[in-house]
Amino acid sequence: MSSTLLKLYGGLVLFGVSMALMLRARLGLDSWDVLHQGISLRTGLPFGWVVIAVGALVLLLWVPLRQRPGLGTVSNVIVVGLAVDAALDVLPAPAPMWARVAFLAVGVVANGVATGLYIGAGLGPGPRDGLMTALAARGHSIRVVRTAIELTVLGAGWLLGGSVGVGTVVYALAIGPLAHYFIPRFASRPTTSASGGNSRRTGSASGPAVPDSANPLPPSHTGCELHSTTGTGTAGRSSCPARA
Repeated sequence: MSSTLLKLYGGLVLFGVSMALMLRARLGLDSWDVLHQGISLRTGLPFGWVVIAVGALVLLLWVPLRQRPGLGTVSNVIVVGLAVDAALDVLPAPAPMWARVAFLAVGVVANGVATGLYIGAGLGPGPRDGLMTALAARGHSIRVVRTAIELTVLGAGWLLGGSVGVGTVVYALAIGPLAHYFIPRFASRPTTSASGGNSRRTGSASGPAVPDSANPLPPSHTGCELHSTTGTGTAGRSSCPARA
């Protein structure tokens, strides 16, 4: 259990750091962070506080959808916002373009690793990913639901003054393959029964068992779909960033 919690909280902290790196790069953000930044600019609230507030509001939408949060879901709402503000306090805002590109590249890759860690822990999806899967479970295509959510928050964030740029496109294209690679590698491994020698999946009380690396996680297990759409963990932002 301790290794599972280490993956969960290590992933959530790294998710916040990855968001801070992309913010400092000033080359464009993923869709949810465009919304977070726009709200922050309009209200004067710290970015991390906005992440927490939006996550909490999204979590409230789970109630009528009868979606049950896990430890990872609640932790995602709180930890990612605190981590991004702490990282913003220490990270510089580089001026040279090469340094900004480096911040963006490291941020996107770190976001993919963080997604693999916290989703691989199997303790519940981020609030935004859970909203997506809950809506999709009511007979809608997960691709349509995810795209509609991402475009809605991206448009709202842009209207509020959030940063849309090349980083938005880079993240949208990269996060799907990164999540597809890292989630199975950090997922709980099958254990062997002492009596029969048959492998079984290990899981958590909050959700279904997690497959191994030979069988990448489907959306119903991870809370996110492993394909590239505009914006995605934070955690979870998922976020596949969920977001987060």
